[in-house]
Amino acid sequence: MNSVIQKATRVIIKVGSSLVTNDGRGLDHNAIARWAAQIAALRALGKQVVLVSSGAIAEGMLRLGFEKRPTDIHELQACAAVGQMGLAQIYETSFRAHQLGTAQVLLTHADLADRERYLNARSTLTTLLRMGVVPIINENDTVVTDEIKFGDNDTLGALVANLIEADALIILTDQRGLYSADPRKDPAAHLITHGRAGDLALEAMAGGAGSSLGRGGMLTKILAAKRAAKSGAHTVIAFGREEDVLTRLANGEAIGTELAAQTGHLTARKQWMADHLHTAGQVVLDAGAVQKLTQDGKSLLPIGVIGVKGEFGRGAVITCVAEDGSAVARGMSNYTSAETRKIMRRPSAEIEAILGFLEGKELVHRDNMVLL
Repeated sequence: MNSVIQKATRVIIKVGSSLVTNDGRGLDHNAIARWAAQIAALRALGKQVVLVSSGAIAEGMLRLGFEKRPTDIHELQACAAVGQMGLAQIYETSFRAHQLGTAQVLLTHADLADRERYLNARSTLTTLLRMGVVPIINENDTVVTDEIKFGDNDTLGALVANLIEADALIILTDQRGLYSADPRKDPAAHLITHGRAGDLALEAMAGGAGSSLGRGGMLTKILAAKRAAKSGAHTVIAFGREEDVLTRLANGEAIGTELAAQTGHLTARKQWMADHLHTAGQVVLDAGAVQKLTQDGKSLLPIGVIGVKGEFGRGAVITCVAEDGSAVARGMSNYTSAETRKIMRRPSAEIEAILGFLEGKELVHRDNMVLL
């Protein structure tokens, strides 16, 4: 079976901290140069490439003399600010050797949660790709806080794949791919070469923490593949130090673990809603409303809401949860949280009498909703 990367025309490549920084010993100039050469080869094949690169904090740690990753948020932000300078410089130099321009793009989740900034980020990236530039994306760790962080660059890579409707996400890591068990502990563990993104059995296999440098383990990569698949992007998890790994994948060779998307592209608006890691608030649904949404394909009516959490305005993206707290859907609310509290558990025919106006008989219309 040929790699899905062979037919992909728009590809997101994510490179982890341990690869970029040679396991923490400073930026690995040779490795970055090799990836730049391979990405140049992919560009020559007509593929558009976006690179999501970790490494700023790890490089900053080295430059500032930290022996282990600090836990203080301001020290982490300082490391990111210092390390980002070196990271951008080496990427610019490496790609210039192949007559390719680069652009630094730093993002936070707030940039993708806000509709206008989301569209601006999308337009900027697609324009850069049209101009033949390779965008180098990282989380903006110099300003990020727990409330707005992506959490890891695997997730960021998946969100960028959704943002620009990429065909594939390649996650380069220090492992060969996903194994049936931890190969360091179980000699019978075998590499899983193909699977389905979103398969719960794969998530169960992917336990384990990340390295001391990065924040993600194999589980974050499996979850990133699941997220990327929502917009139809396939994912390949491969060993970053494999010889010519990117060009071999582009030529059809199957390497590492390939997780195929089972669905086609969502509409851009629904992608935006699906990509919200943090929403303005929640509404709690009764069992009947959950069934209407998940099985019958209906809109959410106020009568099915039994609780409201948080404060939100009209048009805000909210999360619809079942009584047990499990997320069911995200969608754009027609009413504020205060208005929703007044009309919940009431039939739609009473909305106008209660509020003095009618924005719509639905709290969240089906067209403005994405199931989770």
